[in-house]
Order: sequence, then C-alpha cells, then structure tokens
Amino acid sequence: MTGTAIRPFRVEIPQTALDDLAARLDRTIWPADLPGAGDTYGMSTDRVRTLAERWRNGFDWRAVEARLNAHPQFVTEIDGEQIHFLHVRSSRPDATALVLTHGWPGSVLEYLDVITPLTEPTDPSSPAFHLVIPSLPGFGFSGPTRSAGWNHERTARAWAELMNRLGYDSYGAVGNDAGSMIAPVLGRLDREHVLGVHVTQLFSFPSGDPAEFAGLTDADQAALGHLQWFYENKFSFNQVHSQQPQTLAFGLADSPVGLLAWNAQLFDESLDADFVLGNVAVYWFTGTAASAIRFYWEDAHADQQPTEPTTAPTAVAMFPGDFQSIRRFAERDHANIVRWTAYESDVEGRGDVGGHYAAHQATDVLVTDIREFFTSLR
Repeated sequence: MTGTAIRPFRVEIPQTALDDLAARLDRTIWPADLPGAGDTYGMSTDRVRTLAERWRNGFDWRAVEARLNAHPQFVTEIDGEQIHFLHVRSSRPDATALVLTHGWPGSVLEYLDVITPLTEPTDPSSPAFHLVIPSLPGFGFSGPTRSAGWNHERTARAWAELMNRLGYDSYGAVGNDAGSMIAPVLGRLDREHVLGVHVTQLFSFPSGDPAEFAGLTDADQAALGHLQWFYENKFSFNQVHSQQPQTLAFGLADSPVGLLAWNAQLFDESLDADFVLGNVAVYWFTGTAASAIRFYWEDAHADQQPTEPTTAPTAVAMFPGDFQSIRRFAERDHANIVRWTAYESDVEGRGDVGGHYAAHQATDVLVTDIREFFTSLR
C-alpha cells in the first residue's frame, strides 16, 4: 500500500478511554476563586462546573461517534502526516465539489449540520455539492502531528493535494476561523482549480497608516471597537499559543477540565452544551491539545508572508457577535471580493443567527449563502 492510499476510517474510541475520562473528571481539583467574581478573571467556575457536570453525567460521546460514522470517513498520508476527512458525495451528477475547513477550538463537528442540505437539497432546483471536510493537521483525527511547520499555508497545499487525489478538477473552498485563513490561501495556491472562496471572516487588520481610518463608516468604527475589546479582553489564548504552546499543553493534556475551560472560552455561552463538549472531547480523546495550538506558533513564526492580494472570487458572510470584517482592509488583501454580506440578528423571521459557529448556529442561512455564491460563479 503506497503512502498516497486513501483508507476508510471509523471513529472508535475505546471504552477504557471513556472510563479514564470519567475518573479524571471525578478527581478534578477546582481552583480557588472569589465569591461573585463571575468571569471577571476569565472563565467562571460556575460555567466550567456546569459543563464538567454535563460531560461526566449527561453527555453521550457514543452519539457523537454515531453522527460521524454515519458519513464516509477516510485517512490518507500527505506530506508525512495522516489526514482525516469526511467525503460525502451528492447523488446529483451536477454537484460541485467543496472543501470545508474548520478552526480552533472547533473540529469537523462544526459542519455536520450542513452536510445533508448541501449534498441532498430537498428542492431539485437548488445546487448540490460533494463535500470534503478534513480535520486540520494536528487537530482531532488528523493528529497529533509528528513534524513542525504546519501553518495555514502548508495546510492549504495539503488540501490542494487532497482534492487532486480525490479526482476533483474544480472545487470551491469554504472556511471558518482558521479555515477562513486557509481557504483564501488555497485559492491563491491552486487558482487553476479553485472556483471561488467562501468564508465567514476575512482577517485583514489596519496596517498602521492613519489614512486608512479616514471616512470609515459607523459600522466599520463599531467593528474596530469590537476588535479592540476582543484584543484587550479575550486575546490571551493567541499570545500563549503563538509564544509558548508547549508550556500550556502540559495542563491541557493532563486535565480534561483544564482543556474544557481553555477551549470553552472561545465557545459562546449561547451554544448548546453538547456542541461545546463534543468539540472538546475530540481533542481529549485524540490527544491533540498540544499539536492543535502549535498551529498558532507556526503561523506566527512563518518565514514568508504573502505580498500580493488573493485573486479568486471571494465571498464573506458575517454573523452577529462574530468578528466583523472591514471591507477597506479586506480589499487590500483580497482583490476579487464579489459578495459581502453582514447578517443582522434576525434574518427573515428565523430568529437569532448570531455566532462564530454559523454552520451549527445558523445552518439554513449559511447554506443559502454558500448556494447563492457558488451558483453565481457558473
């Protein structure tokens, strides 16, 4: 069997691992805190205790396994590492291929809700898609990685090889979080085959030139204000991951509650507990807490940064409560933005569509946006 072979894969965590997790949760040593402090100093004890109690006594990992194993999964070796991916083909002969990329602290679980509506739409006039949903190198079932250098550009190169290996001459790239960084790079590196790029964020920031701020709209000013608040209050994870990921990893690899608290800080409290716990459990059971956060160090220490804007047709769909891209900055880095949508908190009476995990929180809205964008490229 060659290194390029594509092998079937199933998620089958042994019962001994579940029993060990339960025992560790029972032995949790809780940190001292100040009465009534809430989340002033970081994750509140109340929230972490509530999630840990659910993890110990209510969360069903086997149900998560069953959801994953309901779809075809595979592994293949690319650039020396095992890459795990879901590959769900539509029954429609006119389907377009898409590669969907998650981020941290998410996983392939982010995209489970969009699989059926994208591959087998109930309306025959709606476009259909073949879906490739890989686990990032070093994340979940694609890890732990055994080699250094896995940043978003190397990952994009691996995705180009994966799509080629699967026989797709043309495909679209979809991403969230780190996936929103990888998808545009994939469009740059494999421009001959990438039809377009659809992301939920475009991470373009001010260059420092004061002229860039002249004439910004009120919405842009609000986005900058939110970015400044996030940087001042929630950005510690990025600093640690980019500077000393291995130091932090000792605690994350040894304590499930430590991993839960660290990862759950980036899951909004409006998310259902089982979605949060499912994603955290993927990291715990695969032992990938360390290799996943190294991704930030690799990006921060990359030898080269792109000097030219991307040129693939690009769409951004922004959701309330998430990072709000600023078009002036985004167009500096992406020369072919053809669709720019900022959703409000209520879309056509569907209720709150907010959040960073739109594929899970606002499935129908995101699916519609993806359909409309790739239909427009035909």
